[in-house]
Amino acid sequence: MTIDLRKFFEATDPSRTLVVNNQSDKQYYIDFSSVRGGDIIGKLKKKITFLPDSFTRTLFTGHIGCGKSTELLKLKLELETEGFHVVYFESSEDLEMTDVDIADVLLAIAHRVSQSIAKLNLQEPNRLKELLQGVARVLNTEVTGVKIKVPGAESVGVTTEKEKFSLYLGIGEITAKAKSDGTLREKLNQYLGPQKTKLLEGINNELLEPAIAKLKQQGKKGLVVIVDNLDRIDNRPKSWGRPQQEYLFIDQGEYLTKLNCHLVYTMPLALKFCNDYGMLTQRFVEDPKVLPMVPVQWPDGNVHEEGVYLLQEMVLARAYPDLRPDQRRRNITFIFDYAETLERLCKVSGGHVRDLLRLLNTWIMEEMSLPLSRDTLEYVIRDRRNEMTMPISNDEWELLRQVKQTKKVNDDQGYQKLIRSRFVFEYRDCGETWFDVNPILAEARELKF
Repeated sequence: MTIDLRKFFEATDPSRTLVVNNQSDKQYYIDFSSVRGGDIIGKLKKKITFLPDSFTRTLFTGHIGCGKSTELLKLKLELETEGFHVVYFESSEDLEMTDVDIADVLLAIAHRVSQSIAKLNLQEPNRLKELLQGVARVLNTEVTGVKIKVPGAESVGVTTEKEKFSLYLGIGEITAKAKSDGTLREKLNQYLGPQKTKLLEGINNELLEPAIAKLKQQGKKGLVVIVDNLDRIDNRPKSWGRPQQEYLFIDQGEYLTKLNCHLVYTMPLALKFCNDYGMLTQRFVEDPKVLPMVPVQWPDGNVHEEGVYLLQEMVLARAYPDLRPDQRRRNITFIFDYAETLERLCKVSGGHVRDLLRLLNTWIMEEMSLPLSRDTLEYVIRDRRNEMTMPISNDEWELLRQVKQTKKVNDDQGYQKLIRSRFVFEYRDCGETWFDVNPILAEARELKF
């Protein structure tokens, strides 16, 4: 069967996030919940819909590239179908991920919510307006080259429409400049840091609570804010030595839980293995929800048949989105030289969705013709393995050997790096949790016993 190679290549773009309310993307979506320890998104939806008038706070984590954004967009669609107003945004668009403070996150949420509910015409937020004007005065006075317009009336965020104040524009004027200027970010957080409580109260009293009241008047059940990509914040230490991820989610986590609406934050997976993880769960009451890898083998080394089958379905759906699953399988050898070659691709990916697509995308580019050959796949795997092994130290190789033998990790700092670097994957199925070395690395000579 003829395949448009260019479309197949574009469909396997590893940087692409599936938006399930888009019909063309929906054709590519595969539900892995049966092999990922349950329907995590379904449970999240049930909790929010069961407690519409409460304010639930959920941390959602997993390896970068495992499919969290796709699942969160699915949650957004399902909650909107249930009658909620949902604000989803990628925090990396608003924040400088190497330098994030709690005030930055609170402002980003206020910015996105105020943008989303602009048509509700809420009363002017005087407390927030005063805070923003104070920020503008400080930045204009103390930071050379910064020009945030603050006329005599200190009108940061004022629109030309009858001189009306816009919270969305006001925050946007400040945060857009702060994202690209480290000195400005420092001054911004020096000013807002001591006023975090005042900022939080302003967001709750003048934005979130009035917005929810207006939304309910329109028949909505509540407000849900989904903050994606916070799992991508860099873990470099702050000036006083505290790693940024631990500072934001543990030291300042209380402020993340005080916003008066339903909240879902993505969180770095490595925090599950830090020494202060107990403090994190105290802040958020409930353990973070983990989206694990799709299992390709059981801890005893036997093939995880269903996991591999679903990964094959994902690949085949990218090639034949208009065919039924049974029809796709009959055409495997139009894409790959042998059915076993597709199986090899799925197993060596370790069930990491983006890594699988990255291998496949690179493979297509290498051959530029179908069927794709096993020899080229092995070349792509070796090339990827060489890239991955270069930065690994002797101590880290020893930790990897231990993981390969025991299928466990602990809160050792070394393991956190292995998790962040995607050298070690987490799996969950049938009530069992285990860890294993990324299969690409597992075949390295350093791990052969």
